[in-house]
Amino acid sequence: MMHPCACDHEQLYKTLVDEILRFDHKPGDSLSEHYLCQRFSLSRTPVRSVLQRLQENGLVQIVPRKGSIVTKLNYDIVNQFIYERVAVESMVLRDFILASTPADIEPVRFAFTQLRELAQVWFNDPDRFEADRFLKTDLMMHEIWFRATNKRFLWDKLSGMQASYTRFCTLDIIEGSNVADVLKDHEEIIHLIDARNVDGIEPLMRRHLYGGVRRLGSLVFTKYAHYFEAHNGEPGAE
Repeated sequence: MMHPCACDHEQLYKTLVDEILRFDHKPGDSLSEHYLCQRFSLSRTPVRSVLQRLQENGLVQIVPRKGSIVTKLNYDIVNQFIYERVAVESMVLRDFILASTPADIEPVRFAFTQLRELAQVWFNDPDRFEADRFLKTDLMMHEIWFRATNKRFLWDKLSGMQASYTRFCTLDIIEGSNVADVLKDHEEIIHLIDARNVDGIEPLMRRHLYGGVRRLGSLVFTKYAHYFEAHNGEPGAE
């Protein structure tokens, strides 16, 4: 399974982030210092430093006398983060549609072509599907209209690793139900751009960005309930 390897501080951090984000280490799992020291052939000092960094980014909680625990997802934060994305991205895409030239739109078409090729793997041979690449290509397409409208700072803020939301998106992919929906939504985004249809932006962005809430539905409260912090109320989207 996992074998010890020589590893520096940055490699250890990146490896653990990747593993937590793809649920190799599940919410609530313990990350033993001793295990990490043995696995990565490191002393306790760099391992503790990495665990502290993971805690600062919300992926791990260091509990006195208990060790380090992978944090659970906060469903309320997920909903609020999606709300923010819908509001901001609807405005940015509107600006892009009103100002874009054919040269601005071409990178959007190219990104969609790449997304469609990755989706085709899922349709034909799910075992070969690369979920990480699919998610990154999805985000790459969104980045285009932020960059073209000089809103790169906003994009960096929205697309940065967010402990609950990023894992929620991965969970949506793990369930395997989002590929066709995401592809269809991105195709409709291109149709909006081509038609210069600004009125259709917010309804589409709301449907697209709340898609994970809709698809996972009751699984958040049943199959995956143990991945989430205790929360009150129902999902905050239709």
